[in-house]
Amino acid sequence: MPSLLALTETTITLLVILGVAVVLGLWAASIYNQLVALRARGKNAFAQIDVQLKRRHDLIPNLVETAKGYMSHERETLEAVINARNQAVSAAGKAAGNPGDPAAMSALGGAETMLTQSLGRLFALAEAYPDLKANQNMMAIQEELTSTENKVAFARQAFNDAVTSYNTYREKFPGNLVANNFGFKEATLFEIENPVEKEAPKVSFD
Repeated sequence: MPSLLALTETTITLLVILGVAVVLGLWAASIYNQLVALRARGKNAFAQIDVQLKRRHDLIPNLVETAKGYMSHERETLEAVINARNQAVSAAGKAAGNPGDPAAMSALGGAETMLTQSLGRLFALAEAYPDLKANQNMMAIQEELTSTENKVAFARQAFNDAVTSYNTYREKFPGNLVANNFGFKEATLFEIENPVEKEAPKVSFD
């Protein structure tokens, strides 16, 4: 029969192993929870972008309807704005479902760039229509668009900061050990492909 000393040593060994396992488990759980929190912070930050993008997209149909009354001959430009707006709405919906996903964020950045470019062409053409420039509804929409663009820029910066914090944590030891084993993928920044989109369209209707 095993001696009492041998049993005691075995028990101590098992307790030590169990203690180490518990400590490692708590350590891993802490890292896991931090990754979850950082990822959630990024999703919450993107939700603010989504709110402002929806506001921007909602303004476009009213803008086009107002312009249509004065620019009926610019049908191609007006249709381009609506098409770009619809693509941006679709891209924003996909990105909202999975913020940080590389394909979704790339599509969103491209769609928003195209929308801004089409709006820029519309506003440039509007310069040739004095009555449209003086239209109170047009002026109000332009002002709201500019305000919304600024809010998008602030929200985008907050999102990118959150994504950077998350990516940094998941790439550094020991976060990378937990991240790689529990499916915490790298998140993608919301970057603007065209520098023109970094600024709100500057159009004066004075």
